[in-house]
Amino acid sequence: MNILVIHGPNLNLLGRRESSVYGTSTLQSIEEELGRIAQELDVTIEFFQSNREGELVDTIHAAVDRVDGILVNPAAYTHTSIALRDAFLAVEI
Repeated sequence: MNILVIHGPNLNLLGRRESSVYGTSTLQSIEEELGRIAQELDVTIEFFQSNREGELVDTIHAAVDRVDGILVNPAAYTHTSIALRDAFLAVEI
């Protein structure tokens, strides 16, 4: 099984920005933990982070016929991105 993990805008600053709200874990530490879990489950996992909505959409489109599932934290785009919603509907992953 191949899983793509997509991180949205500002998540590259986890652990440094507003730690009282978002905690002290960094994006790297989160990815390392997910990597350990994936290895235990014999799953291939890859990560992508961008602060640009179009790059996130392009990454979703490029996942067609390449991954079995996508785990996404759209961050600031959670409630505002029709483009990300449409991309997920289009690729049916």
